[in-house]
Amino acid sequence: MSILSQRVALLSEQGNQKLTRTFKGIEKESLRVDEGGCLSQKGHPESLGSALTHSSITTDYSEALLEFITEPTEDTQQLLHELEITQHFTYQNLPAGENLWVASMPCMLTEDKDVPVAVFGTSNIGKMKTVYRLGLGERYGRSMQTIAGIHYNFSLGDEFWDFWHKQEGGSESLQDYKNRRHFDLIRNFRCNFWLLLYLFGASPAVCRSFVKDRAHELQVFGADEHTLYLPYATSLRMGGLGYQSSAQSSLVVSYNDMDSYLRTLCGAITQPYQEYVDKGLFGSNGEQHQLNTSLLQIENEFYSTIRPKRTARSGETALGALNNRGVEYIEVRCVDLNPYEPLGFNEEQLYFLDVFLLYCLLSPSPETNDATYLRELENQRLMVSRGRDPEMKLHSEIGEQSPKQWGEALLGVMELAAGLLDRSYETTRYSDSVAAQRPKLADPELTPSATILADMQRDDKSFFRFAMDLSQTQTQSYKKKPLVEEVSARFQQQAQESLDEKNRLEAEPQDPFSDFLTAYYNQYNCCG
Repeated sequence: MSILSQRVALLSEQGNQKLTRTFKGIEKESLRVDEGGCLSQKGHPESLGSALTHSSITTDYSEALLEFITEPTEDTQQLLHELEITQHFTYQNLPAGENLWVASMPCMLTEDKDVPVAVFGTSNIGKMKTVYRLGLGERYGRSMQTIAGIHYNFSLGDEFWDFWHKQEGGSESLQDYKNRRHFDLIRNFRCNFWLLLYLFGASPAVCRSFVKDRAHELQVFGADEHTLYLPYATSLRMGGLGYQSSAQSSLVVSYNDMDSYLRTLCGAITQPYQEYVDKGLFGSNGEQHQLNTSLLQIENEFYSTIRPKRTARSGETALGALNNRGVEYIEVRCVDLNPYEPLGFNEEQLYFLDVFLLYCLLSPSPETNDATYLRELENQRLMVSRGRDPEMKLHSEIGEQSPKQWGEALLGVMELAAGLLDRSYETTRYSDSVAAQRPKLADPELTPSATILADMQRDDKSFFRFAMDLSQTQTQSYKKKPLVEEVSARFQQQAQESLDEKNRLEAEPQDPFSDFLTAYYNQYNCCG
């Protein structure tokens, strides 16, 4: 019996079936665009509160890039409801004529300098957030930061970890065991996440304005010179046009254990990188435009598809939180917005993600080396650009395999994890979510990326027109629906409280910004 089968059998025993209850949360990004379909130049609406201190409505890179955050819950329906009402309130408080862009790849863009960087106020922590974003713009260009996506946060309850620690932990502390097993999950995820790009990738085309003055291998979409695409692309967002960095190509991160992970990233944050040294900390206007001159300003700059996370305390670095208290949850970062879905994804997709991640946790996970790391990057590149190509082969440990061949094998063993979740929640939704993916492997034309291109071609629409029409339809739908008065009042109160908290922070005495940064970066000398 395989290790996976043994673990599943043990969890299937009477009395253990409720252990595999998962906690999940969503971070969803959406661009605000004006009535002409260009990136909004207006500031973050005050009616939505302070982006610095609001717990569920903030901004990412740009003032125009909204981010909605849900609290962790084991109730998928509750998560969907929370995101739905947060988005509903936001739609009803958008400036006149604005829409939320429904696609991951951005709307029409003008000059790179015209992308408005998010502003978080005059407190030191607010300044740091803004300067970090200025640094991203200096290093990679601002346009790249207008790409939107969904981050999925996943964890299991204390009872699950207590049970397995007693079964397998040996002399390890509970937290050391949790750290090790989370890194097991991450290694398996990195090996297999190409399947998520195939099944849910929804960014096969871009507006030409996005790649202006940039080298690319995209093709013109039919007779439409304004749309560029690749015929078999799944998720251009996850390729060289998206959150990738040639500078970071030298950074090979080990996911074999916590210490090596921390050591590698801390080194990238604390060691000077010549290209960024040459840019300097300050621009020609005398304003600081990078936090540091290292390969990474902070750990969030590392463009990974999955991250181990621990909720950081005030003033604490993300890596410091990991080092101090260990892994708390996993953040999945490779999910595109589905433009056909009001929330950018659907319920079935969440069930499948839970199955996929539980499978990655319960399966054997041998340690990897640099060659494995580079092979996974190559599979990502192939899936992004040629994922639906019937001639394309991925590189696996047992040789080259087609996505259909490898994917069907994965879905077969994932059914074991789906069964566990079905029994835990007394449902069939998890197994159903796996079954729903099989037709996509059999017929690539059923994938979101293929559907988008087919609809664009059928309706003779550019990528811009396709996304803009869906964005306007969704805006009208949300604005027509009344929001429950008590829900609206609660969000209004949260918005005001966040503004009050921002004002309180700014009224406090502030150390010189350089001293604040020195103290912040000193934390990286202690981790790893």
